[in-house]
Amino acid sequence: MKLYGSTTSPYVRRIRIVLASTEHEFLNLQIFSGEDRELLASRNPTLKVPCLEDDGQMIFDSRIIYNYLADKLDHDGLSWEEENQLTLIDAANDSFVQLMLLKRSDFDIGEDKMYYRLQNERIEAVLGALSNQLDAGGFSGWTYPEICLYSMIDWVLFRELHSMKEYPQLLTFHEKHHDRIEVTATDPRS
Repeated sequence: MKLYGSTTSPYVRRIRIVLASTEHEFLNLQIFSGEDRELLASRNPTLKVPCLEDDGQMIFDSRIIYNYLADKLDHDGLSWEEENQLTLIDAANDSFVQLMLLKRSDFDIGEDKMYYRLQNERIEAVLGALSNQLDAGGFSGWTYPEICLYSMIDWVLFRELHSMKEYPQLLTFHEKHHDRIEVTATDPRS
């Protein structure tokens, strides 16, 4: 198995954590330019990471990769509730990524523009919903939804995209899992 990605992507980190005890090759790519971008384009026409190469096939998107790995490695599949949790996490994560890319492209994302407002509205709605789920006892284990939630929170804090101080439940969840071996081994700060 070959996992194509970057060490800073929260979507790649999810899969790296899932594969922590499974033999695989990780190709850390500089995905925005050069030969690595060309390699990525030759493997995944969406030009997004992660993608997984296994047994002659390419699998795109972290959620689909997880479903593939769950089947291959006899991990638990996702329930409908967990799928909904992932939809929430992915929605906020996607909005954070869009805002970061716009900022890196020298757009003033603090301006009162509809696109920025919609992204920020989605982020706040999702962070509130995830906090409510934590208050209700959700995300109590360490399965794929928890891995995804942790990866998103840690990436947002790493990129300094949101302080999260309005969401102490999310910060407490983050702190609870911060010292896991597979988390420290995939820390984008290292």
